[in-house]
Amino acid sequence: MMRVYCAKDYDHASRIAANIISAQVILKPDCVLGLATGSTPVGTYEQLVKWYEKGDLDFSKVHSINLDEYRGLSPENDQSYRYFMNTHLFNHININPANTFVPDGLEPDADKACRRYNEIIANSGGIDLQLLGLGHNGHIGFNEPCDEFEKETHCVDLTQSTIDANARFFKTIDEVPKQAYTMGIKNIMQAKKVLVVVTGEGKSDIVKRAFLGPITPQVPASVLQLHNDVILVGDKAALQDNFNDYLSK
Repeated sequence: MMRVYCAKDYDHASRIAANIISAQVILKPDCVLGLATGSTPVGTYEQLVKWYEKGDLDFSKVHSINLDEYRGLSPENDQSYRYFMNTHLFNHININPANTFVPDGLEPDADKACRRYNEIIANSGGIDLQLLGLGHNGHIGFNEPCDEFEKETHCVDLTQSTIDANARFFKTIDEVPKQAYTMGIKNIMQAKKVLVVVTGEGKSDIVKRAFLGPITPQVPASVLQLHNDVILVGDKAALQDNFNDYLSK
């Protein structure tokens, strides 16, 4: 089942997403949140921090499991996803750092790193709510278009376009990560609830293909059509008029 919320703009979409996450935390204080990085969730995290500072939210019993991390980057590297999460959320709320999990980018043995992360996910009892963004090519996490859906945590070779796009964040091209550890499609699909946030006219084509087109590993997010509890939050620019039949009033 898919529910769709149409927001006026990015800030409104962020507040709706934060509302859904905060409701999960209030209803189940010891919930497991699957978290994402990138520009899309920044506004959502900012809103959650504001509500925490007002005393409306308590994260002391929450566990978090992040989607992915660059291979080879330390948690202190300002381009690592651990650093991103600390900067935008963890350092500003009362979550226990020991209960926040991000793939170990410094583990040189890829099989070991992936196996360990799958165990963390399994031992958590399952993700209650998984937050996702949506890439322009339909990727979720670092699950890029391919011939078959990758099931569990795995090491991916970043596409040249991703490497080139990331180059501006590093002093030299040699410092840009060439690989990443990411949850697989099976990990994501096993979450009890999935929350996808997408904004901007530039995402209108892919959000239509992902949620209204055929299910194919060439559009990894399209697999979410098979999930029984998906919430899509988008602004008018991203949703256009394609989702009127799904809108939650």
